[in-house]
Amino acid sequence: MPRKLNRKFLVQSCNARYELYAFYNESALRTRQPQLDSSPPPISVPSPRPGKGGNSIVIVIAVAVPITVLFLVCVAVSRVRVKKARTVHETNKDDITTAGSLQFDFKAIEAATDNFSESNKLGQGGFGAVYKGTFPSGVQVAVKRLSKTSGQGEREFENEVIVVAKLQHRNLVKLLGFCLEGEEKILVYEFVPNKSLDYFLFDSTMQSQLDWSRRYKIIGGIARGILYLHQDSRLTIIHRDLKASNILLDAKMSPKVADFGMARIFRMEQTEANTERAVGTYGYMSPEYAMYGHFSMKSDVYSFGVLVLEIISGKKNSSFYQNDGNDGNLVTYTWRLWSNGSPLELVDPSFQDNYQRNEISRCIHIALQCVQEVAEDRSTMSAILQMLTTSSISLAVPRPPGFFLRSRHELVDRAGPSMDSSALCSIDDASITSVTPR
Repeated sequence: MPRKLNRKFLVQSCNARYELYAFYNESALRTRQPQLDSSPPPISVPSPRPGKGGNSIVIVIAVAVPITVLFLVCVAVSRVRVKKARTVHETNKDDITTAGSLQFDFKAIEAATDNFSESNKLGQGGFGAVYKGTFPSGVQVAVKRLSKTSGQGEREFENEVIVVAKLQHRNLVKLLGFCLEGEEKILVYEFVPNKSLDYFLFDSTMQSQLDWSRRYKIIGGIARGILYLHQDSRLTIIHRDLKASNILLDAKMSPKVADFGMARIFRMEQTEANTERAVGTYGYMSPEYAMYGHFSMKSDVYSFGVLVLEIISGKKNSSFYQNDGNDGNLVTYTWRLWSNGSPLELVDPSFQDNYQRNEISRCIHIALQCVQEVAEDRSTMSAILQMLTTSSISLAVPRPPGFFLRSRHELVDRAGPSMDSSALCSIDDASITSVTPR
């Protein structure tokens, strides 16, 4: 009898077959007659013959496996990112309610301020009005009610709640709570009875209440508050809006830094950041921040320097050009006096002769170091506080400050008589910057 060996292997997605004859030729299969032999030949099983089908399977596997692995990795990464974003969102959402402050009922605040009456109004800021409030328990508070049309939106509002609630320092205003109902965004602070620094500093009838001794203590208190923000708190915070109106005075005329709506929190290793939207007040803003959006701890140092000059002189930096016929700003005027060897001409006349000359000269020197044009040339707040409290520390000679404006007479004197006095141009060794307020 003829013997025919037929073997088939079935596996998933493939069919392997081998025969003792060329089974792939169907015509030959129909006409082929098996050979008869008295002794059948030994059976030998040939190896499977690879063909195009085998190569295709290998290629499919080689391509499909990496694609599948890559797809699974992408899915896993996507899920991790979504989960992380959701966690961050929920954390930020929870921060405002678990930041260590209380959420007040709007009706309770409305009653405490006598329906936000004008008689309880303490002041008006760029983002809204501040009212005095008294709760039934007798506790007095300052209520900051943000205007519905103000530039401070919900993001800035939440930022101020989260930032301030985590800060505890005697030279920082304390946030007691907040109210967020409908369109109402309200911050509730400790009540500081003596309003803000600008109320006394720039009012000719109130200036006399701030003699040099008190102003010197105010300068030191502000420095301690900023140092806490920059270095001593568990967060590194850049205020970005230091100015006289954001310094509150308590019953003992001790300063408290306020208004953290524009503050930014830095990571542990972060030293600077950029923004396309510079916020703050022109005149207090450092050159690199006003022009390029670069801000850092040295940006606050610049603002502190301008603030010190205002405290010493009793004059606003932004409107100084209108006083006494002087060109430029307070920083420019101070540098001219310093260069001419007469810095004490800056002193507020209300002091009369009741001040320490060496002490006030040193403060002017420190302020000029704070307003240097290049951020790296400015001292840190820790060094500034040491210089304020230790007279034995030597001070570096300051360079021309940022936003130093030369008068026409100075430009003509430097360029010679051939220069047209109506032409104002830049001088190589001076920084001349003109900033137009928005």
